[in-house]
Amino acid sequence: MEDGSCGVSPSAPRPETALSLDVSRSFHCSPTPRTDGVFRELTAMRVRTPWVEALRQQQAEANQPSEPSKKTELPKDRKLTPKRMSESYHSVVLPLAQDPWILDTYLNASGHIRLGTIFMDLDALSGIIAYKHTGDDVTTVTASCDRITIHSPLTEICDLELSGRVTYATGRSSLEITMQVAKAPKEGEKTKDEDVLINCTFTMVSLDPVTKKPVNVNPLKIETSEEQRIYALGERNSRVRKERRETSLLKHTPNDLESDLIHAFWQKQLQYHDPYDELRKPDNVVPMDATRLQTATIMQPQYRNRHHFMIFGGFLLKQTFELAFTTAAAFAHARPTFVSLDPSTFQNPVPVGSILYLTATVVYTDPPLIGAPGEEFDENSEYTRVQIRVDSKVRDVEHGHSKPTGQFNYTFTVPNNIRVMPRTYQEFMMYIDARRRAAQVRQTLEEGNTVSPKTAEDSLTE
Repeated sequence: MEDGSCGVSPSAPRPETALSLDVSRSFHCSPTPRTDGVFRELTAMRVRTPWVEALRQQQAEANQPSEPSKKTELPKDRKLTPKRMSESYHSVVLPLAQDPWILDTYLNASGHIRLGTIFMDLDALSGIIAYKHTGDDVTTVTASCDRITIHSPLTEICDLELSGRVTYATGRSSLEITMQVAKAPKEGEKTKDEDVLINCTFTMVSLDPVTKKPVNVNPLKIETSEEQRIYALGERNSRVRKERRETSLLKHTPNDLESDLIHAFWQKQLQYHDPYDELRKPDNVVPMDATRLQTATIMQPQYRNRHHFMIFGGFLLKQTFELAFTTAAAFAHARPTFVSLDPSTFQNPVPVGSILYLTATVVYTDPPLIGAPGEEFDENSEYTRVQIRVDSKVRDVEHGHSKPTGQFNYTFTVPNNIRVMPRTYQEFMMYIDARRRAAQVRQTLEEGNTVSPKTAEDSLTE
């Protein structure tokens, strides 16, 4: 069994009745490290101690505070030898076409492969790649998911290969990991560009296991022109992240064009409510506050990271994605098609046993209800790109205090002409922030890194 208890291996079809037993299915009692919902080959390197043992050890240390910790602070002068990109490369094949019971854990009710489960696997893979580069003497965590995009739609159930490597590391505390999901190639063959389903980049940060402060890690050793090209992309991504932080609405007021746009929305609201004005709010215009959905979930140890007492980032990606999908579907009354996960941050860790609160809101639609001066868009487009923002915060079980843990931004396409309308100042700031992100999504589309809405509708992922 996948939970590590004594049982029958799920690698072969189940018996027709409870009285029959397929002899090809082996009986075993060996423990298997597991994180619920994550492919087992990606958990073997992550969860190495059963929860009950980790919990008892924590309780024993709490009862003997005078005992010195077994962990030691990293030396400041430790040697960091440059490493090759190939040294961190890792791949794993999900045998979805070969094993119907593994496929069973990845399918939703309509028979589509759940992207949320793939995102969990990608985060688990990023951890393996990071530790192959940094070693086990540091604590490495996911700082942000910079981009996940659909490259080609999946048109059939097939084995999927997840692969990636460190593509940018200067020797400071952070490193960029680039991964892809593709149709598994035949033995001896290389992956074709048209077989790539997903491209993504994650940023990881390494911390001292004792002080929890950022520590330097090995820089990359660039050896080929192709590696230089990939490394240059990492430099560009790092520069874009810094520019985004510097121009954040938390630091600066909206620019003149954005201020004019806010004023235009305010005027439109007055028109909708003016009894002497014939203009009324169209049926396809929805107030932003009416799109909001919320969840509350207690964090169980089955979703812990390799350090045992915090939830691993892949679970948060899965939960936020599925809430965003639900929000987009409720907003459009239609099946959304995933376009991209836009730059999203993990601000604070989520402890095991805490309560996670997620709030999803439709913050932007493209085409918009009102465009900026000189902006051109198709008001009658049959497809609308919908941006969903999911804010997360965590409380302890006693509801003593709360803190934000991250912001996740998803873009979907829906086969409907529908618009969102902000009405308060806070909603305007969310709208303007999302509008800036939408410009990046359009740039990705123009670069040809994604598929048309019509083609994407036929994909077997959801």
